[in-house]
Amino acid sequence: MAEDALPDLTGKTILQVIPELAAGGAERTTLEVAEAIIEAGGKALVVSEGGRLVAPLEAMGGEHIEMNASTKNPLRILSNAGKLADLIKARGVDLVHARSRAPGWSALWAARRTGTPFVTTYHGAYSGRSALKKVYNSVMARGDVVIANSSWIAEHVRNMHGTPEERLVTIPRGVDFRAFSESAVEPQRLSAIRGAWEVYESERRTVLLLPGRLTEWKGQLIAVEAMAALDADQRAKALLVLAGDAQGRDDYRERLSKAITDHGLDRSVRIVGHVDDMPAAYAASDIVLAPSIRPEAFGRVSAEASAMGKPVIVADHGGQRETVLDRETGLRVEPGNAQALSVAVGALLALSPDERAAMGEAGRRYVSDRYSKRGLQASTLNVYMRVFAVQGEPA
Repeated sequence: MAEDALPDLTGKTILQVIPELAAGGAERTTLEVAEAIIEAGGKALVVSEGGRLVAPLEAMGGEHIEMNASTKNPLRILSNAGKLADLIKARGVDLVHARSRAPGWSALWAARRTGTPFVTTYHGAYSGRSALKKVYNSVMARGDVVIANSSWIAEHVRNMHGTPEERLVTIPRGVDFRAFSESAVEPQRLSAIRGAWEVYESERRTVLLLPGRLTEWKGQLIAVEAMAALDADQRAKALLVLAGDAQGRDDYRERLSKAITDHGLDRSVRIVGHVDDMPAAYAASDIVLAPSIRPEAFGRVSAEASAMGKPVIVADHGGQRETVLDRETGLRVEPGNAQALSVAVGALLALSPDERAAMGEAGRRYVSDRYSKRGLQASTLNVYMRVFAVQGEPA
């Protein structure tokens, strides 16, 4: 079998459980794995509260079951466990894959009640030092196999939970290189994005893109401060685009807008909301930022931007240390330090377009060798087969 070939899942039904199907990395990975399950001959079920990714899931042949999956109410978590157990029995589910803590507890209890194999993906370095919070977080380390989405997360799981090596596997998130390729973005898609952002070639401004939901830990405020710290000439020739959904965080969006105005950056920073066509968004940019204050478990933004041939500036912690080679494919800066970010932005603005393109090309080569969607899909399905084999089923 080729390294990235999918195993045969004919007759198998896999249930993935996640709070919602919005637009984050865990949600997109859920769809990518569902796609692989279907291609391998299996049935892909997803339980969540819903969201904008339900339609593409159903379009590929997956099935969505709506449930209040994000609740942290103990009684509702217990009630959800009963609902999931009924679903597992009614649909003949062969394996449950949990991707978040609250629904993870419901899924664990349902899987144990029905004798169903249980796999988890540890998608983030969950905060909390109290004994109660550690117990709550520990559900993500209770899978028959625990998938870490970066080497950094794998080390975190070892340190926090003492998970034995035989139950821990590292599968980095993947990039769909067919979609995230500059050559795949048609001119009309590029024009549509530039029009929506009001970016005009006649202005000859360098576009800096910071994609991510509008939440303080993603570093948008730090980026605004970094723009304010640039010298006037550089600031006049640059445009920072903040692309992402507020997801109900209207107060934070207002704080961002106020910070932009207070720093006199109304012409230099733009909040553009959710973007459906991320390949075109990267293609329309010159430099991509991911200055997260908290560590990213993997760093999908930097990997996708590099696949598109764009130099990136990231916070120097978490999984982004693995996806960005400092001063080769981009720059890594001290987390939460607006001045350091400003210096890095200024350094890339000072490069010629050809020099930035060379850095982006180095990034494209680096991620193409390590972070493919197909690799993630094949590796995840092989984990399922491994669990089936342990359970005494034919692999």
